[in-house]
Amino acid sequence: MSAPDHADAAGRDRVAYKILTAPQWAQWQAAGVFTGAPVDLTDGYIHLSTADQVTETANKHFAGQSDLFVVAVDLVALGDLVRWEPSRGGALFPHVYGALPLSVAIATRPLTRDARDAVIIN
Repeated sequence: MSAPDHADAAGRDRVAYKILTAPQWAQWQAAGVFTGAPVDLTDGYIHLSTADQVTETANKHFAGQSDLFVVAVDLVALGDLVRWEPSRGGALFPHVYGALPLSVAIATRPLTRDARDAVIIN
């Protein structure tokens, strides 16, 4: 996956990541829009992680699962649908209040880890 991770003028990432199961990714591709995983639907927004947050998200919410994908999401294209809100430890996470059209999925790869057990996003 090759996705730009540079920040905007406010210092926020322009790209964030969504970890999905293989069926969720297939459904997004087939439907052309992603309305959320069960936790997203329960919370009322789609949870995303920055590059610095994605490994902790994978460890906390997807431990022991296989056949996962990491999707790079273009936050700029989502505009005002993105809100940066505090979550784990007070860190700001990108939350999307609306559906994700397939056009914002700018890169995808199976979830793999490096020698330090960090999720590989590039």
